[in-house]
Amino acid sequence: MPCAPSPEAAHWFELSLVLTAADAERLGECLLDAGASCVQAEDALANTEEEVAIFAEPGQEAEHPRVWPQTRVTALFGSHPDQASQAAASLLKEACEAAQLPLSSHWQLRALDNQDWVRLTQAQFQPIEIGNRLVISPSWEPLRESHAQRKRLVLDPGLAFGTGSHPTTALCLRWLDAHIRGGERVIDYGCGSGILAIAAGLLGATSIDAIDIDPQALIATSENAKRNQVPINTFLTRGDTLAPADIVLANILAAPLKLLAPTLEALVKPGGFLVLAGLLNRQIEELAGFYPRVRLQAWQELEGWSVLVGQR
Repeated sequence: MPCAPSPEAAHWFELSLVLTAADAERLGECLLDAGASCVQAEDALANTEEEVAIFAEPGQEAEHPRVWPQTRVTALFGSHPDQASQAAASLLKEACEAAQLPLSSHWQLRALDNQDWVRLTQAQFQPIEIGNRLVISPSWEPLRESHAQRKRLVLDPGLAFGTGSHPTTALCLRWLDAHIRGGERVIDYGCGSGILAIAAGLLGATSIDAIDIDPQALIATSENAKRNQVPINTFLTRGDTLAPADIVLANILAAPLKLLAPTLEALVKPGGFLVLAGLLNRQIEELAGFYPRVRLQAWQELEGWSVLVGQR
């Protein structure tokens, strides 16, 4: 996983080399033990015709083993510029000895530009206007005068998925902005950061349940809901025992949405709406067939992603 250096060091350098998958894992751990500030691993063949994809949706198997045959290991460390080459060689030597690997002479060293990492990270997250009534902004961003008439959803990037920037989340937020009138009961299934549940509350929903299988997501949802002063009930469950809702949202992926079809259909009260997202445009026709009790139709699409909406 990519990482940024702590702000204390004056000069930062990257040491990188290519290894087999098994050796990369062993060396990566030993580089950390030897003093690297952080280590990342990536496909050495990335952005080439030989790049290997190792991901898959939940409920599906990846087409390839979950390792890269050729893995680039990159270690970040701090040093004075005139000692960087010697420090890199020493770091690698200690790590190779600990990992019981031969010392490689094929490594590269690169100096990194000094950055204000906090400011650089924060600059990536700007306010996002949603429809006519909502704006999402991080806590460090002052409310702009142009957003004074909008409901502000305060959300900082964290461990759980959902900041409003991804097309699937944006589509669900647009739908909520256009359709919530006040007083609705809402279920956010696969809540992540809680962004959809919180948005529903800010727009007028009065009873909100958030469900996820990840305890960290429920912690994030609870914290974000408290920050936005929106009361939300959180559940680490499949949700089978919950009372049906006026609106059920599920921004997940195609494979789990197929598996969850009976549960999600049952959670929608007669006359209520089911909103499904996390779907590529090419997946919507097949997925709609898994929901015979709700007449699903494509509502909007954005950057190759679609949201399906149906009324029971």
